[in-house]
Amino acid sequence: NSLSGLAACAAGFVINNNVLVVAGCLVGTSGVILTIIMCKAMNRSLANVLFSGFGAAPAASAGAAGSTMQGELKPISAEDTFAVLEAARQVVIIPGYGMAVSQAQHVVRELAEMLENNGAEVRFAIHPVAGRMPGHMNVLLAEANVPYEQLVEMDAINPMMPSMDVAIVIGANDVVNPAAARDKSSPIYGMPIINAHEARTVICLKRGKGAGFSGLENQLFLLPNTRMLYGDAKASLQSVVSEFKSLANT
Repeated sequence: NSLSGLAACAAGFVINNNVLVVAGCLVGTSGVILTIIMCKAMNRSLANVLFSGFGAAPAASAGAAGSTMQGELKPISAEDTFAVLEAARQVVIIPGYGMAVSQAQHVVRELAEMLENNGAEVRFAIHPVAGRMPGHMNVLLAEANVPYEQLVEMDAINPMMPSMDVAIVIGANDVVNPAAARDKSSPIYGMPIINAHEARTVICLKRGKGAGFSGLENQLFLLPNTRMLYGDAKASLQSVVSEFKSLANT
């Protein structure tokens, strides 16, 4: 975004268009500010982001990072997900880019309302760089009319994670990867994350078994308390919501 603004600014000078120059400067400056915020949240320098080939590590480095990964992916159905959530009293929802791609924010709000009607307390944990820019998740959840007071920042939610019955990770990957805190050989070591792995049960919604934006495998998916709900996030959540509606009708 920043470079596109600078390009527009340069084009404005070439064609002598003051409006294009000013607009390009604004876009370029705001893009730089957002980039600095995201770099700080990922514990990386701007030079490292631009020139390190992040996620494209050679086989030796990848093997070192992956050597600590043990366990297996454990799938779960929508029906079993409902059974887990129906018994939960403390639920945290951790949205990521996958929620944006599937446009699942409205069904996420509907699920939260179903959980509250069932007696659960629901919070939304927001990582500073979840999505593709700071505030991405806040905007999507506000669009779905999720109450602002339910949104909790990373630093505030992490101390509460051990008391959470269920953490629902919707399309987020790198921002909940325990490797950032545990694996010194990982390229994201030192990056602040949401400690989803500390919840009693973690349900991760993903389309498939692919890695996240960084290209790294997520150690969270292999933990004993994690279950994988595969498929489009919106369709998967609609199935869970349907189970809650069936319960209410009975």
